Amino acid sequence: MAEVATKQNNSDSFEQKLWKTADKLRKNIDAAEYKHTVLGLIFLKYISDAFQELHNKLIAGEGDYEGGNPEDRDEYSAENVFFVPVEARWGYLQAQAKQPDIGKTVDLAMGAIEQENSKRLKGILPKVYGQQKLDQKSLGGLIDLIGSITLGNAEAQSQDVLGRVYEYFLGQFALAEGKKGGQFYTPESIVKVLVEMLEPYNGRVFDPCCGSGGMFVQSEKFVKNHQGRLDDISIYGQESNETTYKLCRMNLAIRGIDGSNIKWNPEGSFLNDAHKDLKADFVIANPPFNDSDWGGDLLRNDGRWLDKDLVPPVGNANFAWASHFIYHLAPTGSAGFVLSNGSLSSNTSGEGDIRKALVLKDFVDCIVMLPTQLFYNTGIPACLWFLSRYKNGNKNRDRHGEVLFIDASELGYMVNRALHN
Repeated sequence: MAEVATKQNNSDSFEQKLWKTADKLRKNIDAAEYKHTVLGLIFLKYISDAFQELHNKLIAGEGDYEGGNPEDRDEYSAENVFFVPVEARWGYLQAQAKQPDIGKTVDLAMGAIEQENSKRLKGILPKVYGQQKLDQKSLGGLIDLIGSITLGNAEAQSQDVLGRVYEYFLGQFALAEGKKGGQFYTPESIVKVLVEMLEPYNGRVFDPCCGSGGMFVQSEKFVKNHQGRLDDISIYGQESNETTYKLCRMNLAIRGIDGSNIKWNPEGSFLNDAHKDLKADFVIANPPFNDSDWGGDLLRNDGRWLDKDLVPPVGNANFAWASHFIYHLAPTGSAGFVLSNGSLSSNTSGEGDIRKALVLKDFVDCIVMLPTQLFYNTGIPACLWFLSRYKNGNKNRDRHGEVLFIDASELGYMVNRALHN
């Protein structure tokens, strides 16, 4: 019988046990590639579980489901459930798990699901399972492992089993990948602080360097936890790494979040802004720290900068990001984002002038100093910036002319010798 995830009696959580077993099956595959193998299967198991639960109700034909056709796609779309064709259902795949060509079978299943749900999933799912370097016996073992848990039925959804597994795996892959992992994952503790302080109850939420979509997931959780309406917020994003973009779209799809306004292009947000006309109510982001390769030499006269004399330096994108965020804020919008601590004191190439202008223009609402060792990919100390075009954002009192400084550098606890939380 498949188990719904709960904490185990011993020291390892359900998620930790699952990770350890899945990682053993990785063998000689790089974590960056294996990530898509595992997360793609977890996605497939989730939508297959949800499909199967509704399929069983339609077969039983009781109550609201009387007279329903279990193979009618419209029955599933009416309840926001992905339709899964026979050749992609988990039971079928697991029955084939020991076959030497199981990878090809999974690739065909992914293609079939995309075809049946093209509006939401076209071009998003990984089709990497038939590769020669992926040991087919290990792949079969991984299918059996993931098949041992229930991810998508009503009980599992109520416990957010999938969310817990997905986020834990994203974090572990970021840890395994080191520096590169930070391109797609921001530690949950940091995202929670940004979201809880910004309070995105309603409006347009924008992340122009959205990675795997953690900012959007936490925003939706925040609204839900405070009894708000999830359809009161809409999300917009951009990502320059195509595989990370696909991770983001899957991360949103498994939670029923509309990802149609998440865009990908290889040039990135500076050189090819996919949301040129967007004025967002909230910007939440973790841009790359101290990025020197952002194309600044091509954007000396760009309209997003605070002033023609306040152009961000070519060698560091920190204040290019800050200016980009402000440009995209609505008249009452607020932004919360992560930058390196150097952004608070650097005077290189006019950065001090831009920082001074942000203060004098009364955009800076709050600065939070973070503990060290929060990130999987860098030891660079970081801080949170909160900017606002309307410093009465909480509607409770006027904060014009004020900047709040919060020293959280001694807060949190050590997860292990390398990582803080």
